Amino acid sequence: MQVELLYHTPDPERAIATAARLCYAPVGAAELMETMPDERVESVLATIMGSGHHSTLEHASYTFAVDGVSRALTHQLVRHRIASFNQQSQRYVKFSDELPVVKPESVASDPQASALFDGAVAKAQEAYRALLDAGVPAEDARYLLPNAVESKIVITMNVRELLHFFELRCCNRAQWEIRDMAHRMLELALPTAPYLFMDAGAPCVHGTCPEGKMCCGNPYPRVTRG
Repeated sequence: MQVELLYHTPDPERAIATAARLCYAPVGAAELMETMPDERVESVLATIMGSGHHSTLEHASYTFAVDGVSRALTHQLVRHRIASFNQQSQRYVKFSDELPVVKPESVASDPQASALFDGAVAKAQEAYRALLDAGVPAEDARYLLPNAVESKIVITMNVRELLHFFELRCCNRAQWEIRDMAHRMLELALPTAPYLFMDAGAPCVHGTCPEGKMCCGNPYPRVTRG
């Protein structure tokens, strides 16, 4: 898996504080953006985060490029509706060589399970190629491809949705692959806006676990802050 931060709103903390402060300021946003002291920016952010008035967090966004993840992951990812996604198309991209796949560690660590997995992927690959050779369009041949096939995707989320995403997917109860991706995304986002992402992650980072009897019981593996 490769995760890269392609782009984010320049100075996201100041942009968000400016939007929030505008509601109560006699001057325009452009002037606020230029003149608000750093300590005032942090004070406004503290009020936003503490009061739960999170709509202003939507004024900053982050775009990530993710390669080498499975379709099983991306099927989960696109359930996050307040986001934008562009994914490598199996309709237009043909797999002419060996299928690139993601193999779970639970499978890879068991020789018998690993062999079974590899055999199933090889048969799917063989049938896929045979359909292409027979003139079946790639958009139809792809119906044979397993969830394990690697994909590439570009993800854009505003800060409000990104914090929600981290709450759900950094949790130890999240599926391992999307949890790994979420932690990598958080590691990239944190240095760009340390105050905004200071307590980002599973709910147990900043409160109590909502999972009840399903709670993992383990302390959250905190990302290094600063």
